[in-house]
Amino acid sequence: MISASATAIVRDTLPAISAAIGDITPIFYQRMFAAHPELEQDLFNRGNQAQGGQQKALAGAIGAYATLLVRDDAPSIDAMLNRIANKHASLGIAPEQYSIVHQHLFEAIGIVLGDAATHEVVDAWSEVYWDMAAVLVGRETALYARFGVEPDDVWRELRVRSRRQESPDTVSFEVANADGSPLPEALPGQYISVQVALPDGARQIRQYSLTRTQSNRAWGFTVKAEPAREARGIPAGQVSNHLHRTLFEGDGLRCSLPYGDLVLDEGTGPLVLISAGIGCTPIIGMLNHLASRQSPREITVLHADQSMARHAHRAELADLVTELPNALLMHWYEDLASHPETEAVFEGLINLDRVALAPDAQVYLCGPAPFMKAVRAKLEELGVDDANVHYEVFGPDAWLPAHAPRELVGSGA
Repeated sequence: MISASATAIVRDTLPAISAAIGDITPIFYQRMFAAHPELEQDLFNRGNQAQGGQQKALAGAIGAYATLLVRDDAPSIDAMLNRIANKHASLGIAPEQYSIVHQHLFEAIGIVLGDAATHEVVDAWSEVYWDMAAVLVGRETALYARFGVEPDDVWRELRVRSRRQESPDTVSFEVANADGSPLPEALPGQYISVQVALPDGARQIRQYSLTRTQSNRAWGFTVKAEPAREARGIPAGQVSNHLHRTLFEGDGLRCSLPYGDLVLDEGTGPLVLISAGIGCTPIIGMLNHLASRQSPREITVLHADQSMARHAHRAELADLVTELPNALLMHWYEDLASHPETEAVFEGLINLDRVALAPDAQVYLCGPAPFMKAVRAKLEELGVDDANVHYEVFGPDAWLPAHAPRELVGSGA
């Protein structure tokens, strides 16, 4: 914990820092990448950098952690810390890299705050940073210890065993050790990092949820080719399109050990699995796990998509639900085309009013951020305990608005 004097300073300066942090984080990344271009090339997601997603994620994380330290009414951020630690572990982040971040972050704070960045203020916020870093390093060390590895040992050179087109813009891959030896154990809902060499020499990394583990002999994951969104200034996905164009059976692929905090609980109570679009992939992984054990749990599976043609793993999802004795599947499609609605297939957006939700159900949620925000709000309206709602974010999590202080939410950071 930080000192009493630092706590008082952080409490007094939290509104000002929160208001400025949206200006601080872009300068931080610019300075860090200028000093360490290899981090931008080979570690950080250049697409998220271009869109400002990682800046918002850092701003939200720092604001949430500072709030926890100085406010008695601050919400728990344990889920945030677990998510960050798992992401770091999947990248092989080492403790010494926190010093690089500290140097350039606090240089940026000094630039933005100017004379207001006194030694006392900088030292107090430095305590916050190192306290958060110590917590994360401790969790990351435990995650590495699970596999008995050091940070630079998380990567494996695997071989593509199969490739399958799942929908017009999604392809699933199955990877394994070249000699067929077992892979490390993955938990249902986890992901692996995949690193590829791009034509410009960058070695970019992305995370993909595991859809199956086949008794640890192979891992399955699915990649959606992200198109350019010119109206919003978003370029096409570099890694996803590269994998679609260049990765085929027999090719090698550099993959990390499996990590991720969205892990299916091993209880016996009811489950509700909700997804949209490519967010179905961790849900498929969970259902494969449940089906392999013929789980008797009451399971409600809800999926939303653009259309049947765009729905990746549509047949597999239906088959897995059929294999489970107490499972129910419901679909919503924005465009049903000529298909009629049924008791389980509807046109339009997902409607939880049609679903009977057990009050003690554990809910797992994955999809685009607007979808998850709307579903979480509806679950709260229906009386589902927020502690029972577990979610996965594909991309940086801005930790807004649920986790960040009100000042940070209002700052546009």
